[in-house]
This record gives sequence, C-alpha cells and structure tokens, in this order.
Amino acid sequence: MAPSLTLRAGPEALAIVRERGLRAGDVDILPGASGGAKWLAIAGLDRFLFGEFLQEPRARPLHLIGSSIGSWRMACLAQRDPVAALARGHHAYIHEQRYTRRPSAREVTEVLGRALDALLGPTGADEVLSHPWARLHVITAEARGLAASERRLLLTASMAAAAVGNLVSRRTLALQLRRCIFHSCGDETPFRHLADLRTVHRPLTRDNLRAALLASGSIPLLLEGVRIPDGEGEAGGLHWDGGVVDYHLDLDFGAGAGLVLYPHFYPHVVPGWFDKALRWRRARGGNFRRALLVAPSDAFVASLPGRKLPDRRDFYALAEGERMRRWQAVVDASARLGDELRELVATGRLAARVQPWAPR
Repeated sequence: MAPSLTLRAGPEALAIVRERGLRAGDVDILPGASGGAKWLAIAGLDRFLFGEFLQEPRARPLHLIGSSIGSWRMACLAQRDPVAALARGHHAYIHEQRYTRRPSAREVTEVLGRALDALLGPTGADEVLSHPWARLHVITAEARGLAASERRLLLTASMAAAAVGNLVSRRTLALQLRRCIFHSCGDETPFRHLADLRTVHRPLTRDNLRAALLASGSIPLLLEGVRIPDGEGEAGGLHWDGGVVDYHLDLDFGAGAGLVLYPHFYPHVVPGWFDKALRWRRARGGNFRRALLVAPSDAFVASLPGRKLPDRRDFYALAEGERMRRWQAVVDASARLGDELRELVATGRLAARVQPWAPR
C-alpha cells in the first residue's frame, strides 16, 4: 500500500531526526495553517499528535500558533482533553453547519460562532489560558483604511486593492491590514522579532479569546469582521481572517535547538491568502530550516471521496446530506495518517522517510 504521509524537513530538523528520531520534548513550535474544511483531512493526525505524542511531560513550553482554522486546532491542543475538543469541533463543523439558500455574512458568522462554542465547551477558554505548558498564539488581520469599513462596497474595494498590491509585494498588505498576534506569553513569545509585515502583539485574555478565535477565521465578505476588546473596556479595532496575511504561516520561526513540527494539509506552504494562485510565491524553505512538515500524501488524497481534500466549494457542489457524509468519511479515513506516524515514530523509521526541504 502506498504511504499515507509525505514528510519534509529543513536541514536542522533533518539532522535532529536522523540523530535521535522524533521526540515530543524536542518540539518547540507547532504551526496551524488556514484552510477551512481541509482540517478534517488531518483529523487523525491531530488526534495522534495532540492526544498522545505531545502529551508527554515537558521541560519547556510548547508554542502553538495558528491562523483561521489553524488557530481553532491549536485551541483544541491547549485544552485539558484535546481529543474531546477535536471531536466536538469536527462534529459541529460537519453536522451543524446548516445554512439557508443564500446565507448572509451575519448568518455564516452566527453558525460558525456556535461551532467555535462547541469546540471550546464551557471551560475551554479557561483551560487554554491556564495550560501548564501550551502557549496559544492567534493570528488575525487587523483592518486599516477601507478594510476597516463594514460597508460591503468599500470592503470589496479594499480587498481588491490589497490583491493588486500583493502582486507587487506582500509588504503592500500593510496599507489595508496588519498582522495581530494575540497570545499569553508576554515578552517570552518567540515571534516578537517578526518584521516581514507590520506586526502588533496583544495579550490573550478571558475577555477576548473567543473573539480572537472567531476573528481569525472571519473571511472578508463571507463573514462579518470582529471587533476585539482592547482590554480597557473599548470595543477595539475590526479584525479579519488571519489567513489573509498568513495563509500557511511562512514565518521566520527563529533560531533554536528544537523542532518546528508542522502538521499540514499540503507538502508546500503558501504565504498569504492572495498568493494561492501565485505559484512563484510558495515558500522556498528558508523559514523552515528547523521544521518537520507532515502532510497527507497524494495517494491518500486520491483515496478520499471526490479524490480531493474537503473545501468550501463543497457547500455549492454537493447536497447538504452528501457533503456531511463525505466530510465524515474523510475524518474517518484520516485515522490512517495518525496510525502511520505512530508506527514511524515507534519503529524509528521516520528519518528514512523524510525528504530534505532545502532552503533557497
């Protein structure tokens, strides 16, 4: 049977894995990419990593960083029972996303807000903030200029301007948006040095955690933007999907002795939302020197219903019942990913399967 996993490692990660295999204690950072329904395809991988592999006792914090659905996945890991949180989130995302024929942005926001509430459960926010070793970082895109408008015409114009400017340089995104990272690390965050885009850091608190997670997945024009409390009783600025600026998290993860373990949907990384169709913008690997990327193989994806990963287009292409059946089948099939990685780690055969991800 063809392998279900593709594994790529930067030179520093490859050296670590070849020397001593993959060990939970060596993992310093866990990124989570944007991708909407694609998270269902790696559900089994998340269950193994979150519920087994990363539950070993730790001597130092594990920094979790995500945008959009990636931040929701990381919020699962930072709860007391990550597997139960994932199960609640998967069920709500599959079976409780029901819409009218032409849903408004408010309706989509309300439906996904309820899914987020199910994922967090009654105590999830407190568990995230009090976790003994998991440190959650949630990326949003804070609106500037026309992007701060809640009028659809002006927002459309701002997104069009951002897309055109992005063709020239990702740095032009700063005219419409800026990266905002909500976290509970204070000055200890490993992302304080980020300078590729204008970045602001804000404390993640009981008052803003849900709002930050909801905003991180609020796709402009599809959902409503979210005003996140600023900690001083004010409504704060308008925030959009973090994937607009950081789609797959092509971030400078910095120097360190440990690994960046990246469970991902694809074997490649796309920097921003507007870069999806720009093949020349895919990450070259320079930021991933100490990263091990684990993703579904082409053979695994070809075995899924429709021979593809789930995505938002399924809402339009499939009847509601068929979409739910296919998405649940994907979650069930994804158990193979976790099983394969577990076996590779246990037998020490992982290093032999890893392909080099050379920085250029």
